[in-house]
Amino acid sequence: MIEENVKLHDKFSVELKLGFIARKKALKNNFTINAWIFIPESLDINRFTYSKENFYNDLKSNIRLITPIFLLRDIAERKCPVFANLESSFQLLASQPTRTNKAEYEYQLKMFLSILKSSLREEINHISNIKEDDIDYLLHHHLDNLVSVMGQYRALYFIINVPTVSTELVEYFNYGDEFMSNLAEYNSFLLLKNLKERKSAYFDEYKIKLLRFIDNELNYKKSKNYLTVERDNKKENTGIVFKLGVLKKYMESHLFLNTDKQKDGIFAEQLLLSLAAGISMVFATFIAFSVQKKYGNFTMPLFVALVVSYMLKDRIKEFTRYYLANKMSTRYFDHKIRISVHEKEVGWAKESMDFIHYKKLPADVVECRQKFSILQNISRRNSEKTILYRTQMYIDRKTLDESSKYFISGINSIIRLNFSSFLKNMDNPDFPLFFPDAEKDFIMVKGLKLYYINIILQMISDEQNELVKYRIAINRKGIHSIEKVI
Repeated sequence: MIEENVKLHDKFSVELKLGFIARKKALKNNFTINAWIFIPESLDINRFTYSKENFYNDLKSNIRLITPIFLLRDIAERKCPVFANLESSFQLLASQPTRTNKAEYEYQLKMFLSILKSSLREEINHISNIKEDDIDYLLHHHLDNLVSVMGQYRALYFIINVPTVSTELVEYFNYGDEFMSNLAEYNSFLLLKNLKERKSAYFDEYKIKLLRFIDNELNYKKSKNYLTVERDNKKENTGIVFKLGVLKKYMESHLFLNTDKQKDGIFAEQLLLSLAAGISMVFATFIAFSVQKKYGNFTMPLFVALVVSYMLKDRIKEFTRYYLANKMSTRYFDHKIRISVHEKEVGWAKESMDFIHYKKLPADVVECRQKFSILQNISRRNSEKTILYRTQMYIDRKTLDESSKYFISGINSIIRLNFSSFLKNMDNPDFPLFFPDAEKDFIMVKGLKLYYINIILQMISDEQNELVKYRIAINRKGIHSIEKVI
């Protein structure tokens, strides 16, 4: 199964998060993603102005493990193995600080915090969208569980506060403590914001409790010399932003997979190039032998035939290479990426990009593109260019299971596509419009000039063949909105 989520990453970039969920009982899992990107003709993005190299320069992708999901309640009550694994690694490190135990301690610490981050995100989303009658119960237990989890983590410090554990290793614990405190603070503010926006009847009551919790965490952070946000200190806050990024990368580094990207079909490409050279050589040799047999050696006809055959030989070679390269592009991808964990290959991914003519689009894609845009269909055939970005993913379930003590459901592919290259031919974002006015006869108002880029995702797996459509509104100032249409 494939799960998708498309959202705004920054002013000019869109993030596509694709979750490839490997079946538990299937040893081999294959997935396909076809992304058709429909671009207005006026932006002048085509195969001559926007090459594969340009596209991959605008594309950034990361491949990582999907974080194991546990309820915050189950973590707090130790009904899942999170704290058991973490505490065991602390005990082993304190008793036998070997290289293996040090690595396990660091891994379990990172995994705990990644799981906590995911659990908090899911719980905040759940509380923010639940019916009003359930909010009081959920908020009360959320705060209790969060305080319990943080207290249990901080109590583990006394296990490693021993002579056998170096200061550097203790510092890893402190990094985790600071990261956890930042998570709790951020998610509490986010929860407060969501309650305020939905005008919950419980806002005033839990505003006091949440702000008290946040205030306690800020005091704790100051006592530990952790950085805290200052209201009127931009320089200090810049340092906080940097450290937040560093801590995030460190705590999530164990989830990112090792990748080895290479050109796909290298052997086949060289074989076809050799075949093209061979065909052209056969032609030139055949002409030379035929003329030589008829006119003999050292004759003018033979001389002319040799010159002409060698002239045509190079053209035949180039034509054959071009023809075979086009045939090859339909069978092979641009890149093949080998994916590994702890030097064990858990799968591979392939990717390819091409411009596709409107007539070659599958019927279901054309139908999906035409939905909810009837007026635009009149001139669509000549008003859009289409990029097809293909991805194939293979996951070895057995190797994936062996990579962690936790059950890993699959792999996330996080793709960021930057649209800065699309802006150069856009008109000014402000469009003049006129409106009648009793006193001034008319007044001029401004309308927003937007261009619409449509993305259709086709997700294919053993049990799924689904189309979804997103519409991106963009102008020279950047991305205005992203809307899921289907």
